[in-house]
Amino acid sequence: MASSSSSLEFLGLTLALVLLISPAHSLTCTTQTFTNNKLYSKCVDLPTLKSYLHWTYDSSNSTLSIAFIATPAKSDGWIAWAINPTGTGMAGAQTLLAYKKSDGSMDVKTFNISSYSSIVESTLAFDVLNTSAESSGGVFRLFAKLKVEMESVNHVWQVGPSVSNGFPAKHDFNTDNLQAKGSLSLTGGTTTTTTTTGDSRLKKRNIHGILNAVSWGLLFPIGIIIARYLRTFQSADPAWFYLHIFCQVSGYAIGVAGWATGIKLGSESEGVVYSAHRKIGIALFSLATVQIFALFLRPKKEHKYRFYWNIYHHTLGYAILILSIMNVFKGLDILNPAKHWKSTYIIVIIALGAIALLLEAITWVVVLKRRSSKSTKPYDGFNNGQG
Repeated sequence: MASSSSSLEFLGLTLALVLLISPAHSLTCTTQTFTNNKLYSKCVDLPTLKSYLHWTYDSSNSTLSIAFIATPAKSDGWIAWAINPTGTGMAGAQTLLAYKKSDGSMDVKTFNISSYSSIVESTLAFDVLNTSAESSGGVFRLFAKLKVEMESVNHVWQVGPSVSNGFPAKHDFNTDNLQAKGSLSLTGGTTTTTTTTGDSRLKKRNIHGILNAVSWGLLFPIGIIIARYLRTFQSADPAWFYLHIFCQVSGYAIGVAGWATGIKLGSESEGVVYSAHRKIGIALFSLATVQIFALFLRPKKEHKYRFYWNIYHHTLGYAILILSIMNVFKGLDILNPAKHWKSTYIIVIIALGAIALLLEAITWVVVLKRRSSKSTKPYDGFNNGQG
């Protein structure tokens, strides 16, 4: 029994040691090895996305040999490493992308990313002498040899969720993804990252999302519910009107701040374009502006044009409601926050919908009773009283 126990302990220690030194579980780049026994003069643990870079730079012939190691966002995803000769982000990056094909083999493609909206498979601005890739234990390894006539470069790394027909799906926009960039000294063996810009931009994105979710996504729907249902009750008049105005004007003011933040983000993020979100946002802001200023043209109740003004006001209001909720969800998809934020908003919208349905039933009962009462009173009062 003692011998069996010792054997198990030895086996467990051996397995732990193997896992510790394997590429998939390495804590630092210095413990990593490759199945092809390639050796590199320098390596660095990249600060985000649990990724690593090994390289050798031969200044005599300006060749750079690299091994980039990372875990894709999903098992059938992709990893990418790039040099950006014109900037510090992904826009303009000369990219090497490795992914697993449907037959299980690995492939490497090159992309010239002129902008986020224009990702084109093409040759790079510098010569690519050879490429290869391998995977094991869920970890991808990208190998390449490049002709790089610079001893210091801006580099970018990234991981993504999937590849469809050889084309990579959009990666997440979490903090780690946004900060996956830096400068690399090929001869000195150092890499530096600037996180201030990434943190500032992420903070603005979050502020933009919160402002728009509160304004378009909450205050406007609440204001519409108040106007549609509370005015049915005579005891709520004129309180419902002032509550409605408060919600809509407050929502518009906060929405303007969110819209301005979005414009600022767009100007600071050259090449990053979310067409649908942007177009809906512009339409939403335009319709809401017309709706707010139309209050100054609101005819009195007895005016002959009040009927047509009501049709216009209600139609525009419901259009704003639909576009608001739609664009909040598009914004959540772009921000990709923790799942509980999206779940919370869904619960809030469902709750507001349930309240609206309940009030719809109640107000119909009130309206029908009121109509019934009005239909009998003229008969009992006018006809009987006046003969």
